[in-house]
Amino acid sequence: MRTGGRIQAAIEVLGTVEAQHRPVSEVLKDWGNAHRFAGSGDRTAIGNLVFDALRWRASSAWATGQETPRAIVLAVLALRWGHSLDAIEADFRDDPHAPEPLSEAERSALAAADFSKAPDAIRADVPEWTVPQLEATFGAGWVEEAERLAGRAPIDLRVNTLKSDRDKVVKSLSRFGAKPAPWSPIGVRIAIGQGFQRPANVVREPGYQKGWYEVQDEASQLAVLLAGAEPGEQILDFCAGAGGKTLAFAAEMGNRGQVHASDSDPSRLKPIFERLRRAGTRNVQVHAAGDDLAALEGRMDRVFVDAPCTGSGVWRRRPGAKWRLTPEALAARLAEQVAVLDAGANFVRPGGRLIYATCSLFTDENSRQVEAFLARNPAFALVPAERVKGEAMSAVPARAVPGGVVLSPAATDTDGFFVAVLERRS
Repeated sequence: MRTGGRIQAAIEVLGTVEAQHRPVSEVLKDWGNAHRFAGSGDRTAIGNLVFDALRWRASSAWATGQETPRAIVLAVLALRWGHSLDAIEADFRDDPHAPEPLSEAERSALAAADFSKAPDAIRADVPEWTVPQLEATFGAGWVEEAERLAGRAPIDLRVNTLKSDRDKVVKSLSRFGAKPAPWSPIGVRIAIGQGFQRPANVVREPGYQKGWYEVQDEASQLAVLLAGAEPGEQILDFCAGAGGKTLAFAAEMGNRGQVHASDSDPSRLKPIFERLRRAGTRNVQVHAAGDDLAALEGRMDRVFVDAPCTGSGVWRRRPGAKWRLTPEALAARLAEQVAVLDAGANFVRPGGRLIYATCSLFTDENSRQVEAFLARNPAFALVPAERVKGEAMSAVPARAVPGGVVLSPAATDTDGFFVAVLERRS
């Protein structure tokens, strides 16, 4: 496909996403199945443009004065990707599958666009109703944080120290420009491409198949380090999902002690078994959804609760999710967080720790949940953020907030993550 055809395809896909309120990955898959002539490079290029259109949907619509898929895609090309209007015209003119030529009104709007004059929520590219949540977390700097949250995320890898080391992984991926991650001592980072560029497909590499590394954002790696797991301990990963943090705990503990992985959703746990095999873990016990965990109550040194949340901290990776999120969905997540926190607390031994984490930047899901939990559970005390950072990652510029620490795109160049450490009194 030529560039004009790719642009038209992106406009069509974006239109379907917005009309049907479906995840963009599903719509892109359906489009690819219906257009078998499009190669993998074409599908990646179209996906890049669609995802960026969702990242900057609000500001693109404001700049053009139109909230249509065509207007948004044109704004991304001209104002974010740096394509000149003449170059866009040439792409359209030379391809019979391209969109209609630019109108004079479109050219004028794009030429005059100035994001500095836009309202804060538009510059931030977030739904208006989420502003109080972000402002409560970041104060006057919330717009800068949200602007960074609208960009593309790098590819972050966690080195599996049971099988490899960081130098070995960096060398094996050198042709992709792999470098040590900024903060995690076991992290590797690969810069993401721009425009239509294809990102590195690291899961096809021999090192991945050998279990040398896992794809895991650096914030998630740092959350595990903040938990402070030690070899020989008993750890419960209470909302284990696909097992990313379970694997990190197993490696951090050098396969000594026991990591119990549990999740209420059996479909989320399904990938964990192949990942454990590839990683060479020997100290993980997976508990199927619905298993009776009574034997673990009051015995765990650490219980890690990666709670269900809005996912506002991972909007760089899932930009469509921010426009589908509603206040009602936030309310539902808040109720689920109360339930899993109270349930997870039952497994912590006296003197043990409960670690509460979310991939959210909303204060209602983070600081306020911790405050409410402590009011309900006087047997627990908050471990001060300064002490937690001092133990695990004193050099990391995480933001201390009431009840915990926040990692974010602007502060740490990671996904948004909140971590609180609570200790059960002896």
